[in-house]
Parts: sequence; C-alpha cells; structure tokens
Amino acid sequence: MVGARRTRWWYEDRLGWETAPGVPLRLRTGVRFDVLDVPAEAGRAALRRLGAGARTGGPVALRGDRMLLLVAAGSAEELPGLLEWLEWGSLPLDLSASGAGGLVEAPLPFGLGREGGASGEREPPGAAEEGVRGDQQGAAVWLRPPEPGREVEDSLPALSAVAAPGGGGSTPGRAPDLARLVDTVATHCHRLRLRGAAVPRSRRRP
Repeated sequence: MVGARRTRWWYEDRLGWETAPGVPLRLRTGVRFDVLDVPAEAGRAALRRLGAGARTGGPVALRGDRMLLLVAAGSAEELPGLLEWLEWGSLPLDLSASGAGGLVEAPLPFGLGREGGASGEREPPGAAEEGVRGDQQGAAVWLRPPEPGREVEDSLPALSAVAAPGGGGSTPGRAPDLARLVDTVATHCHRLRLRGAAVPRSRRRP
C-alpha cells in the first residue's frame, strides 16, 4: 500500500486538493470538483461515444466495477434537475453524484515514487523512511489522472448556457458539456440495465 503520508502530500501539495483526516485517505468533493459515480462499463462506453480521449476532459478513476468522473463543483446539486430536463428523471439509473460535504476514496497517486520516470514527481519529505512504493495497486486507481501544475477546473465538464442534449461529440481539446456527458452516461446506464433485465433468470448470478 502507498503510505498515507505520501499520498496525502501528493494530493494536498502537488494538486492543491482538500483531503479529509483519517485512513483510508478521502478527497473532499464540492470544493474544486464533484464526482459522478457510474458503472465502469457504462462510463467507458460513454467516454468512447464522446470521443473523450487522454487529452480531453477531466480526470477519471476506476474503483472495482465503478467509474468516477470528475465534474465541475456544483454539478451534484444540478444533477436531479438535469436528469429531469433530459427526460431521464422517471427511470431508475445506476448513477449518483457526490458534491458539497461529500467524500470519495482517493485513488493511488499516478506515477508517484518512480524516480527518473516520465512523471518527474519528487519524493515528499520523509518518504524514504516509510518504505512504500507508488506503483503498487490499490482499491481505486486513476484511468485518466490529474496533472500537477494544471488547474483541474479548466478540464471539468460543466453546464453551459447553450447545453445541447443528445450531442454526439465534444469540441477538440475541451471537456464535453455536463448536459451532454450526463445524457450520454445515462443512455449507457439505461442500456446496461435493459441488458441485465433481458438475461434469463437461470443465467443470473445469485
């Protein structure tokens, strides 16, 4: 396991993100970003549909079979109304959001402790005494990590004045609009639910 001290240093000093006391380390949502929590399969399909590659959009993490998509702060509060506006409000969707006052598990820092690696990260004070490594896997991992030195807010999907539901792509080099992201994710969550409902009862897992 990556040492708690080292991980906290990466988030607080390198990224400027707020963390909560205690172990496991958790990030505070609603301060610099909110988090959409969706099935990983639906999330991957949505990102492919949006064309959100490694150079586009905000940070994305995986935690087991869940995907965590970072979006603009305040998005969690907007989500119920946005789903209603997009005509998804009456359907059960495996989609939730964490906003003001919320906490999410902190994924392992990307590239921390690989001396001479591409990340170029420096060791936090006292890291050598901890005897930990930054390349070991944990419960949550970054699929598309944040970049130290870059303001995360600039890359996060947010509501725009001309939000267009159902759009098929995003402007190159920019994050997709929040309405387009939510509509796309909701579509794939719904498809995943329908596919699960179509599986014969005898083939479902207990």
